[in-house]
Amino acid sequence: MRLRVGIVGLGTQWESRHLPALRALADRFEIRGICEQVAHRAQRVAAQLGVAAVDGFRALAARDDIDALLCLADQWYGATPILAACEHGKAVYSAISLPLDAGEGQALRSRVEAAGIAFMAELPRRFAPATVRLKELIATTLGPPRMLFCHRRIPLSPVSPSTPPRDPDTESRDLVELVDWCRYVVGTEPSSVVAVRHAEAPGAALDDYRMMSLDFTAEGPPGNGVLAQISCGYYMPRGWEEAVGFRPPPALQVVCADGIAFADLPASLVWFDTAGRHQESLESERPVGEHMLLQFHRRVTSLVRHMSGLDDTLAAMRIVQGAAESIASGHRVRL
Repeated sequence: MRLRVGIVGLGTQWESRHLPALRALADRFEIRGICEQVAHRAQRVAAQLGVAAVDGFRALAARDDIDALLCLADQWYGATPILAACEHGKAVYSAISLPLDAGEGQALRSRVEAAGIAFMAELPRRFAPATVRLKELIATTLGPPRMLFCHRRIPLSPVSPSTPPRDPDTESRDLVELVDWCRYVVGTEPSSVVAVRHAEAPGAALDDYRMMSLDFTAEGPPGNGVLAQISCGYYMPRGWEEAVGFRPPPALQVVCADGIAFADLPASLVWFDTAGRHQESLESERPVGEHMLLQFHRRVTSLVRHMSGLDDTLAAMRIVQGAAESIASGHRVRL
């Protein structure tokens, strides 16, 4: 079954991830319309693909020849295209930022659930070949995780009209992605979080570094279960290419019961056990964009209702909010 889809938003991943994936999966997806806040860009891409440039996401969601909306980039109207899809019974693939406010996030979940639509949030770290292989190794060779170290160094971009400004919300969303990745690898929920920050300047709202430790201890005092340390730094100017690339930490280091693994996305994995070093290059695997869209297609066409990723994203948001409480109070926060 080919899904007839409408595109809402053409973001920075359109050329590199979403368009190649849709072309590779042309037997499963057919683009019928494009809505984008920059009208001339919508018209240009629509002309290239031979589809309609639609003026407004509500008009796109209301079309009878649309089965699903692919919300691929943040636009000025936020998450309202998801609500429009709910009104018209259209499935949603969402690569956009969901509301960070807990009440708004829960209200969105209730609307999706009441509408009975298939919903999938784009969580690329989960579907990266290195993560998929890591989960296999944990189940078969490395054993259960004991400690995780997840680091992300984000080069600062010069301020420009094409670059969205960095603000506390974008910093929190960066952390949400990393928190979800660690939750997925561990396979359980953390019970507490403690966090610290370093401001760009005294009294500034923006950080140049933020770190949190998630404790997955199920019972008893903290420190007796899996521990995940997550950090996100914004202290490297993009123009310092040599410094940015100097000895970068692995994106994820996982210490397991029977070995240790180092993962760099999308497709690099090095792991060690008693037999020594094992290096795997997974470039031949299906690209992550195709893999995620295939999962979405299965969810829409199956008879089982799915809200994949929405609950996971909201859970990660609650953890990041707990980290903010920890920073403000200087204490560990129970989740």
